Amino acid sequence: MRSREDIESYLARAEVQYEVVGEDGMWLVHDSSLGENIAIKMAGPLLLFRVKVLALSGVGNEAALFEELLRLNATDLVHGSYGISEDAIVLTCTLEAENLDYNELQAVLDDFSLALANHYEKLTKFRVAT
Repeated sequence: MRSREDIESYLARAEVQYEVVGEDGMWLVHDSSLGENIAIKMAGPLLLFRVKVLALSGVGNEAALFEELLRLNATDLVHGSYGISEDAIVLTCTLEAENLDYNELQAVLDDFSLALANHYEKLTKFRVAT
């Protein structure tokens, strides 16, 4: 199984800005182009990735929004999927830490970056003007 040190070495190799959060195997990857940080958490044998995409408050036509999220999950995402957590749309991915290598971690970071860059405008059209 990969250790916290392995994950940190992969993040350093990926040349991303990140910070260690606590001592429980959690990192925040900073990418100014995304606007949000990607949280990475080591949870036993799993490595969890998560980024907040959009707050659900102020969103109209939820049925159409949810349909769009399902469509994007089926057609545009390779590693992750959209979901809802509390009051936000999130993009998540889970990998097994046991056989994780640098290429897999980099692929998830790339997938998240591409998804946010390509989907954000589509998803924000569901916001209701205030």
